[in-house]
Amino acid sequence: MPETLELVLSFCNAKDYSSEILVVENGSTDRTLQIAQEFAEKYSNLSVYHESDRGKGRAVQRGMLEARGGYRFMCDADLSMPIKELNHFLPPELEHFDIAIASREVPGAVRYEEPYYRHIGGRAINTIIRTFALPDLQDTQCGFKCFRGEVAEDLFGKLTMTGWSFDIELLYVARRRGYRIIEIPIPWYFKPESKVNLIRDALNMIQDIYIIRRNASRGLYGPIFK
Repeated sequence: MPETLELVLSFCNAKDYSSEILVVENGSTDRTLQIAQEFAEKYSNLSVYHESDRGKGRAVQRGMLEARGGYRFMCDADLSMPIKELNHFLPPELEHFDIAIASREVPGAVRYEEPYYRHIGGRAINTIIRTFALPDLQDTQCGFKCFRGEVAEDLFGKLTMTGWSFDIELLYVARRRGYRIIEIPIPWYFKPESKVNLIRDALNMIQDIYIIRRNASRGLYGPIFK
């Protein structure tokens, strides 16, 4: 955690555009909250929030709705994608998009040190997602995504999934509402401390995709944009 904050702060503070960094803690069992608060005392562009509701989806939702930027970027704390890649998701390097998602599968992407079984398992999960929810996206579960501010307000205001499937719900609703999604190839470094359980998570995602499609059929996500 300290290393991540130091890298992100150093990167952002060296740029000529203004930025804010938000840390949302909601269920850590270590000193994450205290460490983040100590950093916030030193850096005016760092804000720290404690969210009582558990789940990755809820933490990201809180951060995205608390943020005020014209572009809002979500980032896994392990920085499996180097933070220097951030500029590929922002103007002027990237224009004419609503959502830009990091991809480990599109041409130009490179994976480092990932065990073969993890790659195969990840592709199996993505096949499920493409078959039942998002047929044209190659990698919905990479934890680095950028949203235009008004798009983030719209989508995260409708989020119902609080766990690992929140990405699927966001992108599914985004497709229904006509937002333009672009996949950005990235270098991605496998982190052995990952908490992903391929079998459990695949079964949970199948159930969650059913709920997402049911929600859509009931009009829970609002009108479809043409």
